Amino acid sequence: MKDQKALRAVALAVGLGTLAVPAFADVYCPPNLGPVTIDDNVIVNGQCLLNGTHVKGNVVVQPSGALTVRDADIDGNIQADGGVYVRVNRANVGGDIQLEGVFGEVSRVQRSNIGGNLQLDSNHIRLVAEYNAIDGDLQAFGNTGGVVIRYNIIDGNLQCKSNAPAPTGGFNQVSGNKEEQCAGL
Repeated sequence: MKDQKALRAVALAVGLGTLAVPAFADVYCPPNLGPVTIDDNVIVNGQCLLNGTHVKGNVVVQPSGALTVRDADIDGNIQADGGVYVRVNRANVGGDIQLEGVFGEVSRVQRSNIGGNLQLDSNHIRLVAEYNAIDGDLQAFGNTGGVVIRYNIIDGNLQCKSNAPAPTGGFNQVSGNKEEQCAGL
């Protein structure tokens, strides 16, 4: 009798433990993702297309990753620390878009709504930021492939320094300040 109670207690504990494990897990891309909802993060470790995808977490581009986002909703951030390229077109991003150390091909952020900041730091490729609505700042620091910044609506500041060559573009509506290399944009 005592053994049966102990066995039932162990079975109950195992059963409850199984229920306590979250059903969410990071999703790796590739393969490409279409109009589906991802309840966690997307980890990009190859060539990846998010086309009409809703990501409730962040999109993280690894050094071997190449990301294209079209008509997608990202509740968190898009973060690239390295990577071949990042191309974002007609997306809604609830947090920041952060590109740092991208080294392969032209990267673009176009026609997107960004709830946080757009940060372009120490990239070695041509960057284009155009026709975006940005709730925070647009910052371009230490980029070496050329940066084009045009036709953005920026609720915060437009800040650029230590880019070689200096950023080009114009026609940006900035609620805050246009600073340093971007003073004339």
